Amino acid sequence: MLMPPAGRLARLYYLPGTFRQLSAGDHVLCAISGAQIPLDMLRYWSAERQEAYATAAIATTCILGH
Repeated sequence: MLMPPAGRLARLYYLPGTFRQLSAGDHVLCAISGAQIPLDMLRYWSAERQEAYATAAIATTCILGH
């Protein structure tokens, strides 16, 4: 089994309820905080904005525009 390169930023295409990996990597960055989010822990993103969020609170704030 091929393993993604450790410590490498992945490129994703976000869809409603899922995402497609465009380039190999093991994490993405939160669009707001810049925190690294391991792909196996990625739970929050916006398909419309094509960005990932580290927490539900950040996602809710961004999506609702507060």
